[in-house]
Amino acid sequence: MQLFPFGHATHPQWQMAAGLVLAQLRAQMTLPGYAPAPTLGLLYITDHYAAVAQEILDHLGAELPLVTDWSGTVGVGIASSNVEYFDEPALAVMLCAVPSDQYRVFSGVAPLAPTFTPHTAALVHADASTPDVAELIAELADRTTTGYLFGGLASSRSDVVQFAVAGNGNLQGHGKAGGVFRGGLSGVAFAEGVQLVSRVTQGCQPIAPARTITGADNNLVLELDGEPALDVLLEDLQVTLEQPQAAMVALRATLAGLSQASEDVMNRAGHFGTDVVVRHIIGLDPRRRGVAIADKVEEGMKLAFCRRNMEAARSDLVRICSEIREELEPEELPLAVASALAVSDALAAPTPARRIAGAIYVSCAGRGGPHFGGPSAEMQIVRRALGDVPLVGFFAGGEIARSHLYGYTGVLTVFR
Repeated sequence: MQLFPFGHATHPQWQMAAGLVLAQLRAQMTLPGYAPAPTLGLLYITDHYAAVAQEILDHLGAELPLVTDWSGTVGVGIASSNVEYFDEPALAVMLCAVPSDQYRVFSGVAPLAPTFTPHTAALVHADASTPDVAELIAELADRTTTGYLFGGLASSRSDVVQFAVAGNGNLQGHGKAGGVFRGGLSGVAFAEGVQLVSRVTQGCQPIAPARTITGADNNLVLELDGEPALDVLLEDLQVTLEQPQAAMVALRATLAGLSQASEDVMNRAGHFGTDVVVRHIIGLDPRRRGVAIADKVEEGMKLAFCRRNMEAARSDLVRICSEIREELEPEELPLAVASALAVSDALAAPTPARRIAGAIYVSCAGRGGPHFGGPSAEMQIVRRALGDVPLVGFFAGGEIARSHLYGYTGVLTVFR
């Protein structure tokens, strides 16, 4: 598979940003190693451009007639190789050279046809306001051969838009939507011929051992290992309700990591495993000595109280990038390949030697450079650890991996 052309730009006028992106794409499509005629476009815009989403899509479609299919969404921030755009008008595009019989664009009003069997469903974009969105994600995962999805919830301070265009310029069922619509789920389903590698990186660090939920009522945790849940929480935080101000400060900084009874809570490094979903603590019940969680809980599940931690997030992000590189690189490298991979960051450029045609990174809107210590810091960590590869993505209101809806995580997926 050849390298995927990609481009990104920021400008107060969307026409200027689109022109800069198109110039990057066209230049790359003439270079050796890059795909000269890709057909699937991935488009991400910041919410500054949400009101002109249709104009942007129409313009890109007209300027890139060979690209017959489009998918994407809006975020409060977007990402590309080594750069993040937060709180500024920006867009990013990647053109994927995937055989047309190996993928299908879908949406809630134009679902996958029974004749296409998805192996994985990539870039699942969802509107957080959609009723039962977590259940819809799980149902979509059940339709795939592997049960693995990846993507995220669109995030926006204005319109929440998604892009879904098939080869005829629209998807059947969209009416006059023109490829830009609101609500539900959309994305791209891939067949088995498209090889993907995906990993989840956690952004929180447990502050106490995992315990079993032994008493629950809907979203209220009543008992942990047979003890009142509120008492356990206060003991873990070393606070008391008799000092409410100090207690509230500690509680606001605390989250709950949940997993099923059969799933691992911690990995070998003492960080959360990929099966853990992090949820907010939304209230306390002093009378019943319970702790309310922003998710339904059941007896037998495991829970560990946690906090966001920059160093833990950094090391876990490096870990998943290293795992992906190790999985893709052969044990013995030819000299030309080893030389390409060993080049310094200053001279690095995307190369087929990395065995990565392109990458998609969906991160939590609460992460990004500000969480990692500086502008574009998260994407710089990815570039140093994974290498310089074509990459686009967005900062989401919730991250999707497998059949789960995560929070405070990053989901990195690469095309082999």
